[in-house]
Amino acid sequence: MKVYGKKATRFGFGEALVEIGEKNSKIFVLGADTVSSVSINSFQKSFPERFINVGIAENNLIGIASGLAIAGFIPFVSTYGIFSTGRPWEQIRTTVCYSNLNVKIAGSHSGLMVGPDGATHQALEEIAIMRCLPRMKVIVPCDFIEAKKTVIASAGIDGPVYIRYGREDTPIFTNEDTPFEIGKANILRDGDDVAIMACGTMVYESLMAAKILEQKGIKAKVINIHTIKPIDEKIIIDAAKECGVVVTVEEHQIYGGFGSAVSEVLVKNYPVPVEMIGINDRFGESGNAYDLICKFGLKDLNIVDAVLKILKRK
Repeated sequence: MKVYGKKATRFGFGEALVEIGEKNSKIFVLGADTVSSVSINSFQKSFPERFINVGIAENNLIGIASGLAIAGFIPFVSTYGIFSTGRPWEQIRTTVCYSNLNVKIAGSHSGLMVGPDGATHQALEEIAIMRCLPRMKVIVPCDFIEAKKTVIASAGIDGPVYIRYGREDTPIFTNEDTPFEIGKANILRDGDDVAIMACGTMVYESLMAAKILEQKGIKAKVINIHTIKPIDEKIIIDAAKECGVVVTVEEHQIYGGFGSAVSEVLVKNYPVPVEMIGINDRFGESGNAYDLICKFGLKDLNIVDAVLKILKRK
């Protein structure tokens, strides 16, 4: 696996907005006081006539975006993930999803990697509350390049989309030729002993875990499931049949999140033992982003331990 440096997914989001904004005059961006930190300042500078900063008024943010969608625009709204989903959840449910409006909601600074901002700003539950909404698509890109592809693809489909992206620089390990299609997961590493399924920042940690496991004689299949809804049921079922055990990895609560989505597919279609790695029913903390990832057990060695544990149940 080749790594092409490090860059935060929030920058991929921001760069893609400018790219599609240049090609499509219907692209509109809205912020809620946080502008540069969520990487929408470049769009604001390039297309000020198609940018609105509503201030700290997230319910209004969704309402204005809904009106723009009705008028034929393609609005992207962005602020911290906990504020773009938690505060205006009722407006998202009733105004956006119920009416199937073409509003794209982006949650920056999601997961633990907000670091010093602490529990109040660490969105660890929004995958769950977004994926339960009818008509809402949920996408969690794994790196800077995939974040750009997510924005471009989301602008090209009709209806509500939630995009989750992060603050800290993370490894870039996909490239322009790496396939990306909403609803289609990617096998990044093949193996038949265990299937490691991950999303977002945890895809890279899963690939690192697979290298460690290989030294132990264990062949791990690593799957990047960037689209949590609609989820790629076929790739999950096929991997379960081939490997017999599954480990899911997410920077999110294990209750209702990515691991739950994978398990729902397997319970209905091909039940196998599943080990979930994620935040286990607790709030985040203030601290260095990568120290928190270690403290909360989301590193490659934690994934290795989970694999060794679940192989005993195979």
